[in-house]
Amino acid sequence: MRKVIIIEDEQDISELIQLHLEDLECETVAFRNGKEGYDFALQNKFDLMILDVNLPSKNGIDICRDLRANKVHFPILMLTARSEEIDKVLGLETGADDYLTKPFSIRELVARVKAILRRVEIDTNADGDDDTIEYKALKIDRSKRKVEINGDRIELTPKEFDLLYLLASNPGVTYDRKDLLNLVWSYDFEGYEHTVNSHINRLRSKVEKDPADPEYVLTTWGVGYRFNDA
Repeated sequence: MRKVIIIEDEQDISELIQLHLEDLECETVAFRNGKEGYDFALQNKFDLMILDVNLPSKNGIDICRDLRANKVHFPILMLTARSEEIDKVLGLETGADDYLTKPFSIRELVARVKAILRRVEIDTNADGDDDTIEYKALKIDRSKRKVEINGDRIELTPKEFDLLYLLASNPGVTYDRKDLLNLVWSYDFEGYEHTVNSHINRLRSKVEKDPADPEYVLTTWGVGYRFNDA
């Protein structure tokens, strides 16, 4: 049974989400206080967090940022109000995997949750060595969604892994920021292209010996990013 943390201070919305996730045979735990939910998430393993932005005690942006800083990598689906465009950008930049804008369709929520949990299941059950990319000290195993540098595992968020695998699968091919948003996030994030920059910077900080002089994820100036094919 998949485990889901819900941090949402509006009780009606929280209970509605719980009801539909139980139909998906998910085990849920809900918090209406951001700090309490954050503390619980640090101490427990989960498959997904559904996280509101506006919360008492600790807001969703800070929760997301601090979880990633503490190497907590389970997927995060963020909920934002329609008027809070900046929260969508900040959420994506601080490590959220997806977001929904309130008011949202419960059908859309369920579809997003199903897609995330399918990926979690694939990650958990993968045990083969297919779809492995090796370049210099870097090894990427798609089936296990595992990245290693010199044999040491590197912990990436789901979107960081997807970015790296896409680029590494097509060495030398330059992708502009809009293409990366569409291919990796699968939604139209027009106007949020700088979100790609933030993810690339975090990715480089994890896989590059010197992020200022990268050997894997390179910049094509004025266009976008590419994986080294030298």
